[in-house]
Amino acid sequence: MALIVQKFGGSSVANAERVKNVAKIVCDTYKEGNDVVVVVSAQGDTTDDLISEAKVINPKAPKRELDQLLAAGEQISISLLAMAIESLGYPVISLLGWQAGFNTNSVYGSARIKNIRPNRLQAELAKRNIVVVAGFQGINRYDDITTLGRGGSDTSAVAIAAALHADKCQIFTDVEGVYTADPRKVEGAKKLKEITYDEMLELATLGAQVLNNRSVEMAKKYSIKLEVLSSLNPIPGTIVKEVAKMEKMLIRGVTNDTDVALVSILGVQDNPGVAFKVFAKLSQKQINVDIILQSFGRNSTKDIVFSVSKENGPVAVELLKELDVLDGAEIVCDTSVAKVSIVGAGMESHPGTATKMFEALYDRGINIKMISTSEIKISVIIDADEAERAVSAVHSAFIPND
Repeated sequence: MALIVQKFGGSSVANAERVKNVAKIVCDTYKEGNDVVVVVSAQGDTTDDLISEAKVINPKAPKRELDQLLAAGEQISISLLAMAIESLGYPVISLLGWQAGFNTNSVYGSARIKNIRPNRLQAELAKRNIVVVAGFQGINRYDDITTLGRGGSDTSAVAIAAALHADKCQIFTDVEGVYTADPRKVEGAKKLKEITYDEMLELATLGAQVLNNRSVEMAKKYSIKLEVLSSLNPIPGTIVKEVAKMEKMLIRGVTNDTDVALVSILGVQDNPGVAFKVFAKLSQKQINVDIILQSFGRNSTKDIVFSVSKENGPVAVELLKELDVLDGAEIVCDTSVAKVSIVGAGMESHPGTATKMFEALYDRGINIKMISTSEIKISVIIDADEAERAVSAVHSAFIPND
């Protein structure tokens, strides 16, 4: 007998028919003699609909109240799924995040999990109940409901798997696994049988929509075996684990992230400490910076260019205008860009990888604005309206359509 954590996304429980389908999957797993904990997201577009309604009522709604509102979506899902499982004749109980023992910090809207007290989960499993848990939420030290941010249900599922020492954590989606590119947009995209934690983390961070990057970080930290598979088509998915590849380099995926803005600080005085003050200011406001480029000094000035999320671009500009060290500098934000990346272990020891990517873009007449590299990825910033063509071109160069 194994302990299996199963997570179902919003599309998997979007309507009554799909809720019943999920109930059958869960019950089939239980019938095999397994203990089962199920983590569920809000149905379909419920979260987006709630956010839209809140903006109509109060465009500057307090984040605490937004968390109170958004947590309701998962409460609906877990209740409906528990009803569906009960109708099939199996013992089940639904729990909200706080009932399942999720304790978080107090950053409303993007809380971090501090710990899970799994006593209630363990007690219900000991009764041989199927336990259905609301993903995406927890409770802070003030007894306020908090939410974990986009993709938070993935993180909830992996956190439960870690706390209970589960044998496997299955992430059910509307696709059949992890692909080398979005199969809906790129012809010839191939499903991967397995992928390493590091490769999956890069893909998730760089725009792949299959798994939340925080969930992959946690899975790696606690050595949780992840499987990404479809709730609609019962076939084997993609296993995320440590995979030994010896010294072979394979491109595992090509991603496109349009949630990008470029902030440029032009004509900065070339003095010590300027970069520190710039990025310290952004850090204080929890603005995450990705690619950074600083030019060589010329005429006692230099340029600093960096990328942030699209939402944070204009915010960053306003913050930087407050810095005295940037007096006289021009600060601009460009939100019409995208980031295209390739991911694969072993890149640094295989010359010509970057050349091959840049050649593919050159052949399509696509201009590169910025470049960033690491041991397992190469990212370029390009014009947003070129992003899909760029992904297709790069994917064809590294993963030909057989």
